[in-house]
This record gives sequence, C-alpha cells and structure tokens, in this order.
Amino acid sequence: MEEKVQVATFAGGCFWCMVKPFDEQPGIKSVISGYTGGTVENPTYEQVCSDTTGHYEAVQITFEPNIFPYEKLLDLYWQQIDPTDPGGQFYDRGQSYQTAIFYHNETQKALAEESKQKLQESGRFSKPIVTPILPAKPFYPAEDYHQHYYKKKRAHYESYHVGSGRAGFIERYWGNQDGK
Repeated sequence: MEEKVQVATFAGGCFWCMVKPFDEQPGIKSVISGYTGGTVENPTYEQVCSDTTGHYEAVQITFEPNIFPYEKLLDLYWQQIDPTDPGGQFYDRGQSYQTAIFYHNETQKALAEESKQKLQESGRFSKPIVTPILPAKPFYPAEDYHQHYYKKKRAHYESYHVGSGRAGFIERYWGNQDGK
C-alpha cells in the first residue's frame, strides 16, 4: 500500500525560486528551503555559499502521492532548471547552486532515472542532461528568512527570478507557466 505522505528533495539552484512552483499545488503539504548533500551538520547560509560544506541549496517537499504523484513532481522540477549546466544555475555559480534529485527510496530513484532519460531523448535540449540522481542525505532547513521568500519579499523575488535569467530560460524552453 502506498504511503499517504511522502518526501521529495530537489536541488535546483537558488532555493527561493524552487518553492513557488510547488507551493500551494493540490496534494503538496509543505515546501521547505534548506541544505542537503554535504557533510557539515546544521550549516548556515554563509557556510553553504562558501562551497566548503558539500551542501546544495534544495527544497524538501512533503506531498500526497495519490493526489500529486512523484512523476508529476519530477515533471515540474525539470521545468524549473537548466539540467544541462554542471556549474550552477543561471547567474548563481558554484557547487551549492548545482542541480540534483535526491531520492528517498528505490521507487523514487527508478522514476527519477526514467524521467531524466525521457528528457534526454526528447531533444528539448541539445546538450546532455547532467543533473545527478543521488541518495537522500540529512536535510537541514534554511534560516527562517529564506522560507517562502517569494511571499515575504515579492518584489525582490520577482526581480531576482527575472534578473538571474531563470524566468527567460523557462519561457524559452517550456513556454508560459502561469507566472511560476
């Protein structure tokens, strides 16, 4: 029997931009900005940005798979990132801004690998899809001021989303996403 609630973890560059697309969707219980993949326990934002912790900026999504299946999360995830960029995302460079899918069980791993292969074969991108699929590690929530930043600092968030190049990239490769 499928669990009523599951967890998914995605790194997609700046975590501010990774909350809004998933937040307030049917079946999404929470979206938390944080850090994962590294070796330092309870890292700070400054430590993670120094690229000395091994952590990625990421979001951890608690969801109801019978309402919003993991496959749908993966589809939405791919539409938020440049999966061909190994050095970061848009103007954010460095390891902490790289993309990754962190799987929590073998089913998630298999679905993530399948979705990555489908995206590669789709021809949507001319370069290889480099986003790694990695086992989940401890997740540390980011500081409170980072949580739901798009709601707290709407003008700054929108300026960053456009100015970083993310909004234009999404529009170019995926079309209009209702402002997400």
